[in-house]
Amino acid sequence: MFVDQAKVFVQGGAGGDGCASFRRERFVPKGGPDGGDGGLGGSVIFRVTEGEQSLVNLRFQQHWRAERGGHGKGKDQHGHRGADCVVEVPVGTMVWDVETDELLADLTEPGQDFVVAAGGRGGRGNSRYVSSTNRAPTKCTPGKPGEERWLRAVMKTVADVGLVGYPNAGKSTLITAISDAHPKTAPYPFTTLHPNVGVVLFDDFFRFTVADIPGLIDGAHENVGLGHAFLRHIERCHVLAFVLDMGGVDGRDPLEDLKHLRAELEMYQEGLSDRPSIIVANKMDLEEAATNLERLRAAEPYPIVPVSAEIEENTVEVVRVLRPLVTELRQREAERKRLEREAKTPPAPPPVLTDSEEPESE
Repeated sequence: MFVDQAKVFVQGGAGGDGCASFRRERFVPKGGPDGGDGGLGGSVIFRVTEGEQSLVNLRFQQHWRAERGGHGKGKDQHGHRGADCVVEVPVGTMVWDVETDELLADLTEPGQDFVVAAGGRGGRGNSRYVSSTNRAPTKCTPGKPGEERWLRAVMKTVADVGLVGYPNAGKSTLITAISDAHPKTAPYPFTTLHPNVGVVLFDDFFRFTVADIPGLIDGAHENVGLGHAFLRHIERCHVLAFVLDMGGVDGRDPLEDLKHLRAELEMYQEGLSDRPSIIVANKMDLEEAATNLERLRAAEPYPIVPVSAEIEENTVEVVRVLRPLVTELRQREAERKRLEREAKTPPAPPPVLTDSEEPESE
């Protein structure tokens, strides 16, 4: 089951209460306060893992609570820290606060952690309040409650390449031919109801991911059909591969299909259609395909790869054309992250000169 949206309630654990206690020990006639502090409550943490492909675990468990902290005890014994509640989410999960509609986190890196509900602080025991004027305090404080809130989690598929096209254009057949993914294929529209991600592996161990985005229709940017549910997953794809039905099986014109696809992407998000892209001219084994391919080449400056995914003809050329595009974009992304890290790193302080190293005045 594929789930890309979920609403959940999260609650951090309350802090443990502080303790008011006094020592009663042999040969210590006046004893003294020895109440320990309460433990810190556990936090609810969203952790990104590549093992999760959807938010299905959030759909069927809507309440997540961390453990509360232990209470303080006598003999200066502090309460234990509450255990954290770790929720595993897929790469590309965005977390929103339902009440304020604020974006709290955009989780795009495997292993990334984000605290969505912090645990409460533990209360103080009476030993914390000893002073020169109050030698036997009885005051102690209760633990603070943990944070609690309703969250909306939305997953956007993260892939190097996104296959975009009308229903029944052959996207699922193509991703089966070029990657390790095996989605359902059938000779009717809307066979694919959720994105499928496959991995393309080369002999030199270079690899990239390809996402099969369910078919778009006119008006998808206005949420017609499954509109936003499909377009949402294209946002994360770095390279777009427009898959066209060159045979016009459903009475469609591939050039008009390409024009409408770009328009839908642009109306959904400005600049989305301008991303690096190629055109996969599919179903070249059909009668009208050759004529439509000539028209397409005359009208389009982008790389065009004619294939027949059903019989796996020329599909190797698709991944050969995509590889340099993916490589270049990865290098750009690595450079961008490097510059961001350098910008966050404070400049080194100037060296301190000793008396012997003081510059001589002219």
